[in-house]
Amino acid sequence: MVAFGWLSCDLPTLGWFGNPGLVKGTDFGERKFPVVEPDFGHTKLRLAREGLEAIRRIRSSIAAVAVIGPYRSGKSFLLNQLLSLPCDKGFGVGHMRDTKTKGIWVWGDPVDVVIDGVKVSVLYLDTEGFESIGKSNVYDDRIFALATIMSSVLIYNLPETIREADISRLSFAVEIAEEFYGRVKGQDVAFEPAKLLWLIQRDFLQGKSVQQMVNEALQRVPNANGDKYIDQVNQIRDSLAIMGDNSTAFSLPQPHLQRTKLCDMKDSELDHSYVERREHLKQLVTSIVRPKIVQGKTLNGEEFASFLEQILEALNKGEIPSTGSLVEVFNKAILDRCLKLYNQQMDRLHLPLPEDKLQLANNDSKVEARKLFDEQHFGRHHAEHSAFKLEEEMQKVYKNFVLANEYQSSKLCESLYTKCEDKMDHLQALRLPSMAKFNAGFLQCNQSFEKDCVGPSKKSYEQRISKMLGKSRALFIKDYNNRLFNWLVTFSLVMVVVGRFVIKFFLLEIGAWVMFIFLETYTRMFWTSESLYYNPAWHFIVATWESIVYSPILDLDKWAIPLGSLLLIFVLYWRCYGGRKLGGRYLLPLYNTQRRGSSRPRSD
Repeated sequence: MVAFGWLSCDLPTLGWFGNPGLVKGTDFGERKFPVVEPDFGHTKLRLAREGLEAIRRIRSSIAAVAVIGPYRSGKSFLLNQLLSLPCDKGFGVGHMRDTKTKGIWVWGDPVDVVIDGVKVSVLYLDTEGFESIGKSNVYDDRIFALATIMSSVLIYNLPETIREADISRLSFAVEIAEEFYGRVKGQDVAFEPAKLLWLIQRDFLQGKSVQQMVNEALQRVPNANGDKYIDQVNQIRDSLAIMGDNSTAFSLPQPHLQRTKLCDMKDSELDHSYVERREHLKQLVTSIVRPKIVQGKTLNGEEFASFLEQILEALNKGEIPSTGSLVEVFNKAILDRCLKLYNQQMDRLHLPLPEDKLQLANNDSKVEARKLFDEQHFGRHHAEHSAFKLEEEMQKVYKNFVLANEYQSSKLCESLYTKCEDKMDHLQALRLPSMAKFNAGFLQCNQSFEKDCVGPSKKSYEQRISKMLGKSRALFIKDYNNRLFNWLVTFSLVMVVVGRFVIKFFLLEIGAWVMFIFLETYTRMFWTSESLYYNPAWHFIVATWESIVYSPILDLDKWAIPLGSLLLIFVLYWRCYGGRKLGGRYLLPLYNTQRRGSSRPRSD
């Protein structure tokens, strides 16, 4: 199918009224309704409530036949003839200089036809004529554009011949057809522009046929002087010739010489050739009409009314109607679907992520969204604006994901930083200081942070945690030697008491005294305790201490109290009951004899 089908009159005869496929509607009264009316300044259009309500009540698919042309060219009379209506019941027919029809009107009783086994309600639209008094060219363009978009069949009613201005009027219709022509040629018809039917009414049928007239009118006009207007019209001619597989038109003779009395005449009084050609025209319109397809589907009354609202809003934008604004309307739903697909792809991500991975996911999601847009978008020349708008919307969404990623990254890294900080504080407060345990905790904290902290905040938090760990390590090392020294002094004194009074183990007591004297005299001799920490003996003491306090098998800091309690119980038990089992003898008693002649026992 092409955008504008150039239609031939050599078609099989189809009945109009009385055809089994046609059923007269009963939902509406037999009268006309305004669908679109001019505003106060007669420059823009507004929807009429009556006509919209009449359309909304239609439940079946809708097709529209619109008649356009200059004012006082007999459009309303032609519609009445197609509907077999007298002038006093059908569309208003006037004989004065001013135009009778204002805006766009619809006949309230649609003609029901059956197309491919599906019921279709055909609406007939009467439009305000061009070039009437008191109107701007922009207003005429809006009427022409709206009729082009609304209709399934666009009848271009011209008296006598085809003028240069008549071809120029088709510029907007050509732009619309070019925009959607590529989509229509595919199997999936997303939008089907109206089929254009040239209808030329003239007083005689001799001479050139209407087909020849159309062919000649569409031939390029020489433009040696480079006139811009001629170039523009020639471009329209070229587009019309390319889009039409056949440049066939239809002609009607004048029904009667007394045109002001046509409404009062019966068919028997009209010219016989006119009546015959009129019936052929009915058959032609019936054979080519198809339901209006928008976004790949047919429209019922409610959907058709909503479609009109969107189209009219687009046509009223700016000073002049543009195909670009119409393309935006058609692409709006597609943009929403593409943006939804992009959001769905991005929502699958589990934030936070590294910035390069987020950017890669963004690129992949954009590719999927653009692919969907390329498959379904409307328009060939003005689709760039819709594509640019899609890019803008996706970029806005991506910025939100970037902010969310930064927030989640900061939140995660802050949690890990706080966890490491608490761990370092805990290691600083060990009951039994252990460098091995501190280093193990330090390494574990650093590794878990490097592994789990991801996203844009990682770099800044790496610097923070590096400073924090460095300070914690320096503070621990500084306190470690002092605390260990104090622990060893305390330990030596405790061992003196235990070796002297608890287990009375002479060697243990002597060893404890040696340790205590070494620790105390060394610092007195060398004035500072720091010098002790470089002594090899101190290094041996530290290595022994570390081996006892912390190992992968035993963490004495955790088990110090339980083990100390068990050891204390054991010592007390051994002190109280162990001596009796050994006959009251100590391992190495200090004094195991008494002086001769002395009866006074020596106390320990």
